[in-house]
Amino acid sequence: MATKRASQTKIGRPVDTAVFPGSFDPLTFGHVDIITRSAEIFDKVIVGVLYNPSKNLLFTQEERVALIEKQFEKYKGRIEVVSFSGLLVEFVQSIKSRVIVRGLRAISDFDYEAQMALVNRKLAPHIETFFLTAREEHSYISSTVVKQVAMLGGDVSNMVPPVVAKALAKKYQERKGVGRRSDSR
Repeated sequence: MATKRASQTKIGRPVDTAVFPGSFDPLTFGHVDIITRSAEIFDKVIVGVLYNPSKNLLFTQEERVALIEKQFEKYKGRIEVVSFSGLLVEFVQSIKSRVIVRGLRAISDFDYEAQMALVNRKLAPHIETFFLTAREEHSYISSTVVKQVAMLGGDVSNMVPPVVAKALAKKYQERKGVGRRSDSR
C-alpha cells in the first residue's frame, strides 16, 4: 500500500515548494530555525528576500541575499534565496508555489500575521499560510533588536549566525568611521 507523503494536500496534489518571505535585515537564528524546520517539511524552501525601498535597511538587497546564501550553502537545491518586490502572493504564484511559511514569536506576531494571511487569502484563495512557532530560545530575537545591540557594540553571537555577526561588526565599524570623518571637518 502506497503511503501519502507528508507534503501532500488533502486532494493529493504535492506541495513541493514553500516560500518564507521577509526583509532579513539581518538574518537571525530565529529565521534560520524556521527555514531549516520548513526544509524538513517541504521538498524545497524559497527564502524570498523582499525589496522594499520605503524601509530604512542596514544591508543592501544584494548583501542580504549573499548572507542568507552563505548560511544555507550546504542546502543547495533544497533552500534557494530569491529577491522579490511587490505583492507576496504574486511572487508565490510566479514560482508555482501555494504555500507561505511565517514564523511566530509572540501573540503580537500572530495578530499581524493572521491579518496578512487573510489579506493574502482574499487576493489569492488557493495560497495557504503555515505558521511555525519560534523555539523558546529564539522567541526574543528580532532583526531590530539585533541591530540595536550590534550598533551599541554588544555581542550578538547568540542571536545571529557567525557570517552575519561578522557582517554586522563590519557594517557598524564602517559607519563609525564615516561618522568620525565627518565630525573632524
